[in-house]
Amino acid sequence: MKKIVVVDDEADICFLLKRFLSKNDFIVETAQNGKDGLALIEAISPDLVMTDFRLGDITGTELLTAIKSKRPNVPVLIITGYSDIKIAVNVMKLGAYDYITKPLFPDEILVTVKKAIADAESSKNEQTEYVTAEISDNPAAPVKPARRGYSKSKAGYVMGQSDVSDNLFKQVDLVAPTNFSVIIYGESGSGKEAIAQEIHNRSKRKDMPFVAMDCGAISKELAGSELFGHEKGSFTGALQTKIGHFEMANGGTLFLDEVSNLSYEIQVALLRVVQERKMRRIGGSKEIDLDVRIIVASNERLLESAKNGKFREDLYYRFNEFTIEVPALRNRKDDLVLFANTFLESTNAELNKNVKGFSEEVMDDFLNYSWPGNLRELKNVIKRSTLLSDGDLIEEKSLPFEIVNYRKLKDLDDEPVAAPVSSVVNPVEVVDGDDSKPSLKTVANEAEYDMIMQVLRDVNFNKSKAARLLNIDRKTLYNKMKQFDI
Repeated sequence: MKKIVVVDDEADICFLLKRFLSKNDFIVETAQNGKDGLALIEAISPDLVMTDFRLGDITGTELLTAIKSKRPNVPVLIITGYSDIKIAVNVMKLGAYDYITKPLFPDEILVTVKKAIADAESSKNEQTEYVTAEISDNPAAPVKPARRGYSKSKAGYVMGQSDVSDNLFKQVDLVAPTNFSVIIYGESGSGKEAIAQEIHNRSKRKDMPFVAMDCGAISKELAGSELFGHEKGSFTGALQTKIGHFEMANGGTLFLDEVSNLSYEIQVALLRVVQERKMRRIGGSKEIDLDVRIIVASNERLLESAKNGKFREDLYYRFNEFTIEVPALRNRKDDLVLFANTFLESTNAELNKNVKGFSEEVMDDFLNYSWPGNLRELKNVIKRSTLLSDGDLIEEKSLPFEIVNYRKLKDLDDEPVAAPVSSVVNPVEVVDGDDSKPSLKTVANEAEYDMIMQVLRDVNFNKSKAARLLNIDRKTLYNKMKQFDI
């Protein structure tokens, strides 16, 4: 059985976590301060550590640093209250696997714990795997890829084996050893961050930090502080000195996703930093020397954004030393079976299931679907289908409606519709109370459902992160998901 160490200065939390995790077949030991926790970790060599951020004797940052210095491969989960989320996110960037917010929800804890342990075990394996399989002639047999050797990045991105993928990673190999700034273009969910991570992993900076920032998820007011940090008291709410992403990434790589979302003022400050390789924290006077490689990503053309006045043209040319195009999944159908089986393997480990493959009907549906959400959508569909499957194979009944019926829906969309003259209704003749007209409540519910689904997909159905992005608590999100049958 896997061993877990829980470090929390609240005895009740230690007791509850030990009882719950023990019932789920884990060996759990607890400590109520950092010093005892470190001694316990050294003594039993756990597979996972769960620790509160605020301990009586040391901080979460100090505990994490001590753990990683001795046992760098042990995943660490941070337990934190809502008011400490930003602190917890920063600790994650320093090596924590994930964070869980109080109040604690058993289902979330169990999924996160299992995933952390599974990912840690996976990372122990060689990055390059050589797997061979055959597609059976038996229609009832699981569909598996006949594939030559392929590699998987630390970020979990499967490189693929098609000509399109081969060309993509030739470009990665070409630019990785240099210090060139890189622009990565690609649709949402296509794996731009994983490509950036792979460039870092294959560079001379691989042993230094890789820090990612989603520019589209941060408000204009906070973007400067997130990038450059700030000094204590530099503005209202600056209760302590904050280290920004540039300082975190010093010596390594900074990845700016959806960079065109940065405000004009931040772009001006960013240009100065890129040109001079120096920066000051907000409210600070000391100049900090920087040695940071910058990789940016966008799903829109930055030159077009520059022409439209949304993005500074001089900043675009600073970034545009090398460009990589990440192809959409619909243009990588030769890799789809490989991707699907890889996601199935990781999902089986996460959900403790043993689904062996896909029926021929399902794989046919996959190959004919357009995948607007790309790899992220494929991964989420397989997680959902695996959870719903009760046999050895994923069958059509486990797939979302839009995938099974994609061709029928597409045919309907392509078919021109011309209403008879007699059926055309004059808007003036429509009276109040007409049941054929959607009500305001219906429209609001549809918009709310679309927003929740979009955010859930963006965060890979991590409910805690989705709730934060939606600015609601997790209980409200659970209620909404139940209401909309998500």
